[in-house]
Formats: sequence, C-alpha cells, structure tokens
Amino acid sequence: MRLVFILCLFFLFLNCEDKQTKKKVIPKTTVTKKEKKEIKKDTIIEPEREFPKLNSKSAMAFFLEYDKHHKENKVRITTDFGTIDILLFNETKFHRSNFIFLTKQKYFNDTQFYRVINNYIVQAGNSDDKKTAKKRSHIGRYLLPPDTKRGFKHDRGVVSMPSSEINNPYKLASPFEFFIVQQKGGAHFLDGDYTIFGKVIKGMDVVDKIAAVETDDGDWPDKNVYIRNVEIIN
Repeated sequence: MRLVFILCLFFLFLNCEDKQTKKKVIPKTTVTKKEKKEIKKDTIIEPEREFPKLNSKSAMAFFLEYDKHHKENKVRITTDFGTIDILLFNETKFHRSNFIFLTKQKYFNDTQFYRVINNYIVQAGNSDDKKTAKKRSHIGRYLLPPDTKRGFKHDRGVVSMPSSEINNPYKLASPFEFFIVQQKGGAHFLDGDYTIFGKVIKGMDVVDKIAAVETDDGDWPDKNVYIRNVEIIN
C-alpha cells in the first residue's frame, strides 16, 4: 500500500514538472516597432550594379572602355507611327557607345518625341513621367563633350545630340536625348554646335509623320508620341 502511494506521488511530480516545462517562455530580446522597420529595411538586398553610376568625370573613361567591347552600330526605334532604323557612326565613338549603352539599359523605352517642329527637327529621349527621371538617376548625371569635326553636316535625316540646358558655353551634349533633322535641305546652321552621331537609314516617312502632329505653344505634341522600344539590330 505504501509502495502504491509512493508511485502515485512520483507520477504526480512528473506531471507537474511537465506542465511547468510547457509554460516556460523562451528568452528573447524585445524589438520595438522602430527597430523592426530598420531590420526590414536592412534585409532588403539591392541588386548588384552591372556598371558604375556615371558622372561627367567618369563617363569618358567608361565609354572609351565600353567602345572596345560593344561594336554594335544599328538600332531600331519603334513608335506608334512605325519604325525608324538608325546607323550610328563609328567616328563619334563616345556618342555611339553612349547610345548603345542606353539602349541596352532600356532607357529610351517609354520616353517620347517631346519637341516637334515641322520642317525642322523631331527631338526625343525625355518624358514627363517620373520613371524617366528615376532611370536617369540610376544611370548617373553626366554630359559628353562635343565631337563636331568629323565632316558630318546637319543634312535631312541625320541624328544629332542637343546641348544641355545648363549654363553650357562648350556645348556639352545631353546624353539622354537626341534629335533627327527633318527639314528638307537640312539645317546646316546647326553645324559645328551639335554632335552628329548617326543617320536614319530607313523610316524617314515615319519621322515626317511625327513632325506633322499637332503641337502646343511649347512644341510638345498635343497627343504624346511614345518611343515604345529601342533595340539593337546590328
């Protein structure tokens, strides 16, 4: 009888021990809401950059090296009016390399022909969409020096690079934008001021259609003319 009593006490003790064990709380540090936000922020891994963020000091060296490995010189611009094929000149290698680089980064996609003057030029590569500003910020802010002594003239169909809007006595080029001369007979008064780096080899009829759209007082088309895609074809 005494043995039975002892066994009962023993099992009762084990049962109580087990309940106490289950009630034990695993020690952990207390994290505030602010700390949780910081932890979440720190755990977001930014994608590794394929290229350095460019500025005006580093851009020339970057494109000099880029030119050695990226020799493509033909691109196709797709718009709602049709396609425009462009040959980029090897003679203006920094500007050619820049355009190929931006094409591969898909910068031009969804930008617009934002300045249109019939029988003069159609200018593209900008947009009022915040995405375009973000693309520029990611790639970097830089200008390219002019390269105007290659014997090219602003004939109809040539592709040239506009100057930056900043105080710019040396006509440094705005690398994200370009214009196509649409004027019959050319716009030769632009020679020597802007870098010609390519020409339209197919699709001047498309350029003419874009040039003919209605615009506001600031030469911005009343209906946005988008560049849907720019791709390398050779």
